[in-house]
This record gives sequence, structure tokens and C-alpha cells, in this order.
Amino acid sequence: MSEKNKGYDVEGKNVPLWEKSNLTLQEASQYFNIGIHKLRELSEEPDCKFVLFVGKKRLIKKKILEEYLKTIYSI
Repeated sequence: MSEKNKGYDVEGKNVPLWEKSNLTLQEASQYFNIGIHKLRELSEEPDCKFVLFVGKKRLIKKKILEEYLKTIYSI
């Protein structure tokens, strides 16, 4: 099976969300069904463990956010 048929291209520009370890705010919003503004608000907390800044770009660490969501009742 070619790389194209697996859901992502050879250059790695089209990797499926479930295979990524870090997600943009837009991707995390789609994946977790949480609004972008709420994700931005949560990731601005000083003790936030699931945010990674690459310059000005804010990435969400998927596995850490999944664990965080398992421990809370509401956001």
C-alpha cells in the first residue's frame, strides 16, 4: 500500500489527526470537540502542561490533554 493510500502524503503534510502528537488549536478543536476560544483560555493558564509554544505558534500536546480531560468534570 502506498503512502498516499494510508491517509498522508510522502512529505508528511497531510498526517491524520489521530497520528499526530501535537495539534494546532484548530486541529485540537476538531479532535476533542472543544471550541478554539476555550482551548486558548485553558492553554493560557500558567500551570498548563499540555501547551507547547513554537515561536508564537501554540500547539496542544494531545496525550497530555486527553489525560487532563479524563480528570475534570467540566470546562
